[in-house]
Amino acid sequence: MFRPLKIVLFAPKCLQTRRCSGFVSRMRYLNRLKEDDEACAAALQDAHIFLFHRLSPLLQPNGKGTFTPAVLTCPDVQSILERLGSDQTLLKESVLIGCSEQKQAQFCLDVGDLDRATVEEEFKGKFIDLRKAFFLLREAEAPLVAKGQALLRWHQTSRFCSATGQPTTSNQAGSQRVCSSNGIVYYPKMSPVVIVLVSDGKRCLLGRQPSFPPGLYSALAGFCDMGETLEETLSRELAEEVGLEVHSVSYSSSQHWPFPHSSFMVGCHASVSPAHSQLKVDHTELEDARWFSLEEITAALQVKTPPRKGDNPALWFPPKHALGNHLIVEWAERQRRSEDGE
Repeated sequence: MFRPLKIVLFAPKCLQTRRCSGFVSRMRYLNRLKEDDEACAAALQDAHIFLFHRLSPLLQPNGKGTFTPAVLTCPDVQSILERLGSDQTLLKESVLIGCSEQKQAQFCLDVGDLDRATVEEEFKGKFIDLRKAFFLLREAEAPLVAKGQALLRWHQTSRFCSATGQPTTSNQAGSQRVCSSNGIVYYPKMSPVVIVLVSDGKRCLLGRQPSFPPGLYSALAGFCDMGETLEETLSRELAEEVGLEVHSVSYSSSQHWPFPHSSFMVGCHASVSPAHSQLKVDHTELEDARWFSLEEITAALQVKTPPRKGDNPALWFPPKHALGNHLIVEWAERQRRSEDGE
């Protein structure tokens, strides 16, 4: 999920061909569904559908202390719509989010106008806020649910053209919206964000915002301003928020992140001189920022679930699906290797 792109030079040719052909086939199939409304409508009839209720995904317990997204079929959804007296055309508002390795199309649908408790009882699941869901889902499932929520939110907030004020209409796949007045085509957008883990050679820097749950710390992040490069954004954010000037930057990996609306997170590591590591925290931006040792980071990585209400808030990190967590784990592994080599 977080690995940067790499060119495979020495893999066996037959293995490359076999893997590539399956991937290419799925990507071309998805592209066809985005461009052909009739094909997409036909695929919906046999698709897997993931339900949301006001942007919260429907999850089902799997008996192992975690949850999994409820995977429904078209007849499942039609049945509940009929039982609750909903307009059957609601199903047409399903949005394409992907397809399985078996080339079964995957859609998402928000049923926020239906009675929440009835839908939960019907499918033996629970609609859970996505931020909480990230701690309950397996790593392979979180990106699909995140993509679904991001696309549903975009459709809900893009119903009118920003140029004319006239309604926009979606294609069958939900991959674009078109102004009914002048034909302007709108596509889902993501906001670029740099998230960076800073090190002074022995410690790493983490911060928290007032909106974070007690005890939660993560890598620092900021939105790119118009005209900035990633490096310029990173340097500006660290200067503004903690008063540091970095002297080296390296790219780690990237991730789509559905919060606050839909962000493209670019993860980096940065270094500062130990002689110039004193923090000057801007408390209008951050509630707190501190340096943490490898021992503190190692202990916090053992915390697998958020502390319960009323518990003493020990240090803990974002869910393992989050790029912030990945950067912290990556730094800790590098630090251990560095110290073992001394």
